[in-house]
Amino acid sequence: MSSAIPAQRLAKRILIVLLAALGLAYLGDLLWFRARLLHPKPVDPLESFTGPRVLAIPQKGGKTSYEIDQQNPVQTTTCARSLFPHSGFSPCWYVKPRLNQPIPM
Repeated sequence: MSSAIPAQRLAKRILIVLLAALGLAYLGDLLWFRARLLHPKPVDPLESFTGPRVLAIPQKGGKTSYEIDQQNPVQTTTCARSLFPHSGFSPCWYVKPRLNQPIPM
């Protein structure tokens, strides 16, 4: 029973350290993002991507048909060059792989 108490303390300390490290990483990322917004350079903190808007339309027999959206054929997505989402923009590392994925109907 006495060995369980130090294990619980160790687990609690590890959890606190991990949460503090995550909080510091987010705060540092936010400050770096805001500083780059105030002083824009060629490496802007926001990036825009343009790509076709593809719709995935389910068909009979479990098949799917892919078509370009006729009303809005092009979509533009803005993302933040950061580790975490900021100012309502998702990080670019998250957005880039999902940009060309079809939109399920």
